Amino acid sequence: MVSELWNIGRLTALRKIIDKEVLKILEDSSQNGHYEVSELAKHIIMAGGKRMRPLLILLCYELAGGKNIEDIMPLAVAFEMIHSATLIHDDINDNAKLRRGVPTIHEKAGPVKAQITGDWLFVQGFGLGGIYDEKIVSIMAECCAKIASAELDQYRHIHDISTTPEDYFKIIEGKTAGPFSAGCEASAIVAKSDSKQISLMREFGLQVGVAFQIVDDLLDLIGDERTGKPKGSDILEGKMTLPLIHSLTMLQGPKRKRMEEMILKFNMTHWEELITMLESAGSIEYAKHLIDSHLDRALTILEEFPESNARKLIAEITQYVRERHD
Repeated sequence: MVSELWNIGRLTALRKIIDKEVLKILEDSSQNGHYEVSELAKHIIMAGGKRMRPLLILLCYELAGGKNIEDIMPLAVAFEMIHSATLIHDDINDNAKLRRGVPTIHEKAGPVKAQITGDWLFVQGFGLGGIYDEKIVSIMAECCAKIASAELDQYRHIHDISTTPEDYFKIIEGKTAGPFSAGCEASAIVAKSDSKQISLMREFGLQVGVAFQIVDDLLDLIGDERTGKPKGSDILEGKMTLPLIHSLTMLQGPKRKRMEEMILKFNMTHWEELITMLESAGSIEYAKHLIDSHLDRALTILEEFPESNARKLIAEITQYVRERHD
């Protein structure tokens, strides 16, 4: 039983529990006649990933007073499957070649099978989430609806140099921060926590999620082989990330015009010039400052809860988000 490992208190052990549960669902589906789609899903899900969303759901559940990992594990796995579904769909939209260091599903099997695999994972995630009460299901449904709306917003802002910081934060709060927030909130509800703690969990997840996305923006600029994606992917795809938006705000005259030209017609020969201009505008440091600000808020929220092993591990995950860009 997975509950035998609940008190080990090591993130690596919890990741193994999550991987074991995800793999079991995929293998059971394969044996029940869904071999091809489950194998395609396995190709991406089991290729890696830090499992941050399900880890936070498990640990926030414990921090909010939950006692039985069996009660929360389906929700943790559900959010991981929904997250994986969004990655597959994003990769199709972006025509990405790699995910977690392996070929994306549409590269491996074509866009039709990739789309079907993403849809299948959404169904699997909702199937797991459906065992909970109506409030949890509603949180999950609204979370996924916001992901879709944010994806459309992001699409509308491709190569849009008029994109504002408000536009950016609306997008990332739907696509990235929203699932963090919804998962943490739902974990507290499953733990039968009080309304104050549920609200705190929701806000904690939001702050971590916002910081997580800004870190991803920076990693796209500085490169990080751990992501399994080449540097510059976002700007090549025309995405208006925070450092780009900030630079357009800060630069004036010819420098502003040159930044606009690079964003609209970027190629990798512009790389050093782009980074130099972002640094001169203070955009990279600005992004780092915002990361620290959101994570400090998240850690302050954690202090509202009693000291425990769960709180310590959640703080460790929060610090990991900070350290990803160092």
